[in-house]
Amino acid sequence: MNKIEHIGIAVRDMAAATDIYERLLNTKVYKTESVASEYVNTVFMQTGPNKIELLEATSPDSPIAKFIEKRGEGIHHIAFDVTDIRAEMARLKAEGFTLLNEEPKKGADNKLVCFVHPKGVNGVLIELCQEIG
Repeated sequence: MNKIEHIGIAVRDMAAATDIYERLLNTKVYKTESVASEYVNTVFMQTGPNKIELLEATSPDSPIAKFIEKRGEGIHHIAFDVTDIRAEMARLKAEGFTLLNEEPKKGADNKLVCFVHPKGVNGVLIELCQEIG
């Protein structure tokens, strides 16, 4: 893994959360995107080399809606940048980690993504991200 790519934060109200984080980080949103397959709207902000992704559910069936229902708003995942997502997935499987998807899928911010189950990582959901093309 190369670096932390971003930290994902689950929110109930995107407009209110965006206002809070823009003021907190003293920066503006650089990208908004809907990921229909995950039933989520995303907003990205950057401060220095660090990125924050705010995630808002668009359906009660969304993993974000279920996360907020169970745990409340807050840090949802830590994403790591990888050079070769398939190789990293194979390495992690060989190390005994449980992946939540067998193949990388298209995520937000022009990335291929895969998630590592939090039960094997001290309760933290890990996302692997590889820049597309």
